[in-house]
Parts: sequence; structure tokens; C-alpha cells
Amino acid sequence: MPYDTYIADRIRRFLEKHKADFFEKTMFGGLCFMVDNKMFCGVHFDKKKETDLLMARIGEDAAPAMLKRKGCHPMDFTGRPMKGYMFVTPDGYDSDAELDQVLELCLAFNPLAKASKKKG
Repeated sequence: MPYDTYIADRIRRFLEKHKADFFEKTMFGGLCFMVDNKMFCGVHFDKKKETDLLMARIGEDAAPAMLKRKGCHPMDFTGRPMKGYMFVTPDGYDSDAELDQVLELCLAFNPLAKASKKKG
């Protein structure tokens, strides 16, 4: 099953509202949103758990508080969590207010994030 296109539309609207310089890229079997050429967030369908997940790049400082929120857990694809990244299940971003809170954390961290090195 592909990722949830409705959540992708909600993320687009948030980024447009905040006049963010963004583009979209397929990654991790889902769709990632890149802001200022850095991973911002993404949407992914977890086949094992059979649920959609919001991938949020919030930074290590915001992670402990984020873990206390409904539906949030460390982002883990390989058995080793990625520092500064979180997965949020639909019950953690269902309302616009909940989604905005998560995306605001991503937006606040983005200027501090490092861009991936270009290949080639």
C-alpha cells in the first residue's frame, strides 16, 4: 500500500502557508519533503504495522519531549533508531493542531540541520 496522499497534501499546505522553500523526493518507500535542500519530514506506510507514519526530523534536543506525545516513537528502519528523527502514528497527527505542532518542530530544527553531501 502506498503512503497516505491526504497527509502529504496537509504537509504541502503547511509548507506553502509558511512560505518554505521545499521540494518532494521519493525515499524510504514513501515521500519526503525537503526544505532548504534538507530532509524536513515524510510520509511512509509501515507494512509490518499496517499503518501510515509521519517521519519527523526534529533534532535530538526536541526528541525527549516528543516521545511523551501520543503516537510518537523513535524512527527506526534497521533496528537502530536514527537520532533526531521520530515516527508519528496517525493518532498523533490526526488533528490540524497536532500536525502543526509536529511540523513546527521540524521547521524550527531545519536551519540547524545539516544537508546531505551531494554524490558525484
